[in-house]
Amino acid sequence: QVQIVESGGGLVQPGGSLTLSCVASGSGFSGAGVGWYRQAPEKQREFLASTFASGRRNYADSIKGRFTMSRDNAKNTVSLQMSSLKAEDTAVYLCFIDLRGVRYWGQGTQVTVSS
Repeated sequence: QVQIVESGGGLVQPGGSLTLSCVASGSGFSGAGVGWYRQAPEKQREFLASTFASGRRNYADSIKGRFTMSRDNAKNTVSLQMSSLKAEDTAVYLCFIDLRGVRYWGQGTQVTVSS
Protein backbone atom coordinates (compact mmCIF):
# COMPACT_ATOMS: atom_id res chain seq x y z
CA GLN A 1 0.00 0.00 0.00
CA VAL A 2 1.32 3.41 -0.99
CA GLN A 3 0.64 6.41 1.18
CA ILE A 4 0.90 9.92 -0.15
CA VAL A 5 1.12 13.07 1.93
CA GLU A 6 0.89 16.55 0.44
CA SER A 7 1.99 19.71 2.19
CA GLY A 8 2.69 23.35 1.51
CA GLY A 9 -0.79 24.71 0.93
CA GLY A 10 -2.08 27.88 2.51
CA LEU A 11 -3.34 31.37 1.95
CA VAL A 12 -1.46 33.55 -0.52
CA GLN A 13 -2.17 36.90 -2.12
CA PRO A 14 -2.78 37.25 -5.86
CA GLY A 15 0.52 37.38 -7.68
CA GLY A 16 2.24 35.43 -4.94
CA SER A 17 4.05 32.10 -4.95
CA LEU A 18 3.72 28.81 -3.16
CA THR A 19 5.46 25.45 -3.36
CA LEU A 20 3.60 22.22 -2.75
CA SER A 21 5.31 18.96 -1.88
CA CYS A 22 4.17 15.38 -2.05
CA VAL A 23 5.93 12.47 -0.40
CA ALA A 24 5.12 8.86 -1.20
CA SER A 25 5.90 5.83 0.92
CA GLY A 26 7.17 2.53 -0.34
CA SER A 27 9.41 1.47 -3.19
CA GLY A 28 9.25 1.94 -6.92
CA PHE A 29 8.86 5.70 -6.96
CA SER A 30 11.61 6.26 -9.49
CA GLY A 31 9.78 4.17 -12.08
CA ALA A 32 6.35 5.63 -11.42
CA GLY A 33 4.35 8.31 -13.10
CA VAL A 34 3.53 11.14 -10.69
CA GLY A 35 1.73 14.41 -10.91
CA TRP A 36 -0.85 16.88 -9.69
CA TYR A 37 -4.52 17.64 -10.09
CA ARG A 38 -6.68 20.22 -8.39
CA GLN A 39 -10.33 20.44 -7.50
CA ALA A 40 -12.19 23.65 -6.88
CA PRO A 41 -15.61 23.73 -5.22
CA GLU A 42 -18.38 22.55 -7.56
CA LYS A 43 -15.89 21.91 -10.35
CA GLN A 44 -14.47 18.77 -11.87
CA ARG A 45 -11.03 17.59 -10.93
CA GLU A 46 -8.56 19.32 -13.22
CA PHE A 47 -5.28 17.85 -14.49
CA LEU A 48 -2.29 20.09 -13.89
CA ALA A 49 0.95 18.25 -14.53
CA SER A 50 2.56 14.85 -14.76
CA THR A 51 5.99 13.37 -15.18
CA PHE A 52 7.17 9.90 -16.00
CA ALA A 53 10.23 7.83 -15.30
CA SER A 54 11.72 9.11 -18.55
CA GLY A 55 11.62 12.65 -17.18
CA ARG A 56 9.13 13.84 -19.77
CA ARG A 57 6.68 16.35 -18.29
CA ASN A 58 3.20 17.39 -19.32
CA TYR A 59 1.48 20.57 -18.19
CA ALA A 60 -2.05 21.84 -18.57
CA ASP A 61 -2.33 25.00 -20.64
CA SER A 62 -3.90 26.80 -17.69
CA ILE A 63 -0.67 26.64 -15.69
CA LYS A 64 2.08 26.67 -18.33
CA GLY A 65 4.66 29.29 -17.58
CA ARG A 66 3.43 29.74 -14.01
CA PHE A 67 3.80 26.31 -12.40
CA THR A 68 6.82 24.00 -12.48
CA MET A 69 6.89 20.41 -11.33
CA SER A 70 9.98 18.58 -10.20
CA ARG A 71 10.70 15.20 -8.69
CA ASP A 72 13.38 13.85 -6.38
CA ASN A 73 13.50 10.09 -6.70
CA ALA A 74 15.96 9.77 -3.82
CA LYS A 75 13.38 11.31 -1.50
CA ASN A 76 10.21 9.90 -3.14
CA THR A 77 9.08 13.49 -3.55
CA VAL A 78 7.36 15.51 -6.22
CA SER A 79 6.96 19.27 -5.91
CA LEU A 80 4.87 21.88 -7.61
CA GLN A 81 6.27 25.40 -7.64
CA MET A 82 3.49 27.88 -8.28
CA SER A 83 3.94 31.55 -9.10
CA SER A 84 1.80 34.43 -10.35
CA LEU A 85 -1.10 32.89 -8.51
CA LYS A 86 -4.61 34.00 -9.33
CA ALA A 87 -7.89 33.78 -7.46
CA GLU A 88 -8.99 31.05 -9.88
CA ASP A 89 -6.10 28.89 -8.70
CA THR A 90 -7.93 28.44 -5.41
CA ALA A 91 -8.56 24.72 -4.98
CA VAL A 92 -7.57 21.56 -3.20
CA TYR A 93 -4.38 20.30 -4.83
CA LEU A 94 -3.96 16.56 -5.06
CA CYS A 95 -0.89 14.52 -5.80
CA PHE A 96 -1.02 11.13 -7.49
CA ILE A 97 1.36 8.29 -8.21
CA ASP A 98 0.84 5.58 -10.82
CA LEU A 99 2.60 2.49 -9.58
CA ARG A 100 2.31 -1.01 -10.97
CA GLY A 101 -0.96 -0.21 -12.72
CA VAL A 102 -2.63 1.42 -9.73
CA ARG A 103 -3.20 5.15 -9.19
CA TYR A 104 -2.82 6.32 -5.62
CA TRP A 105 -4.04 9.70 -4.38
CA GLY A 106 -3.14 11.89 -1.48
CA GLN A 107 -5.72 13.65 0.68
CA GLY A 108 -4.93 17.01 -0.85
CA THR A 109 -3.74 20.37 0.39
CA GLN A 110 -5.81 23.55 0.24
CA VAL A 111 -4.51 26.55 -1.67
CA THR A 112 -6.43 29.79 -1.30
CA VAL A 113 -5.50 32.84 -3.36
CA SER A 114 -7.09 35.93 -1.91
CA SER A 115 -6.27 39.44 -0.83
